[in-house]
Amino acid sequence: MSGAPMYLTLADDSWQRAHYALVIAAGALSLGRDVVLFAGGRSVHALAKDWSALNDITSDIELSERGIAGFDDLRRALQELGCRFFACEAGMKMARLAPDNLIDGVEIRGIVSFLELVGQEKIVAI
Repeated sequence: MSGAPMYLTLADDSWQRAHYALVIAAGALSLGRDVVLFAGGRSVHALAKDWSALNDITSDIELSERGIAGFDDLRRALQELGCRFFACEAGMKMARLAPDNLIDGVEIRGIVSFLELVGQEKIVAI
């Protein structure tokens, strides 16, 4: 991929923030950038197979009717485009999620390993 990698973080259980992070990630990937999305705290629900624990959800059906990419479609697209997803170890415990509750390809990592990967690059917190 080309360009500087994009490192995104989520920290709460807001559906709106999570959906927008997926939109940003899709845009960056479409421009050829590598993307890593780190979900901390209760935002790990955004990486769960069942993401209904997120707050203030707009259904994928409603989004589709408006011509907007839905949550599941965005996550699948990001997986196909090579986005790396990290779920915070502590966040998994906070949300009472097990690794098998997550979508395919999610790596369970601590914040330190994420920061090591980021190095001196910028982090976009959403």
